[in-house]
Amino acid sequence: MRRLGYESYGIHGSDNGALVARELGLLNPEGFLGLHVLQLFSFPSGDPTEFERLEPQDYAGLEHMQWFQKVGGYNAMNASRPQTIAAGLSDSPLGLLAYSELFNSFGNGTSLVPLESILTEVSVAWFANAAAGMSRSYFDNAAAATDEPAPVNAAPTGVAVFKDDFQTITVFAERDNSNIVHWSRFEQGGHFAALEVPELVAGDIRAFFAALR
Repeated sequence: MRRLGYESYGIHGSDNGALVARELGLLNPEGFLGLHVLQLFSFPSGDPTEFERLEPQDYAGLEHMQWFQKVGGYNAMNASRPQTIAAGLSDSPLGLLAYSELFNSFGNGTSLVPLESILTEVSVAWFANAAAGMSRSYFDNAAAATDEPAPVNAAPTGVAVFKDDFQTITVFAERDNSNIVHWSRFEQGGHFAALEVPELVAGDIRAFFAALR
């Protein structure tokens, strides 16, 4: 960013982008203002005292995690045999469209992503022949996983939680991120909030970085 002429900058991310944003927070390079994400992926550590501090909305978040585990079979498939599924996805546009059904079904049927946006996203992946890279990323992430505790991110952090998305749980998130300075909850939108309610996402990003000045 400095080579591009920016003395200060921040980052926003969702899903894998949220993981990348947190990694940048861990590095906290010169000029970095902070990270704004739609999920902080922090989970129970095994310490029973953590559950004593959970609030009712946190238990709803745990239920959402359980639901996702039931429908997340593609995670296991891509993390173990990515090239197998990539061959089929690269050969059939219909297969790629079916594989992308989470655009419509994530959140147990609550997705607000317009059909035109789904077709655009799938078309970009098809014309770029991106299926192999999409699948392989799960394999690489699984190979890099460790049982060590997550390092603590101390960079200024903002999180926006949308009703039908992964529900970031405060107790776990604050354990892994010591400088959460902005927290918003929205009663509309899901995992693809930038496609569903872009004005809410953009407004929250602006509010987070404006408060850091």
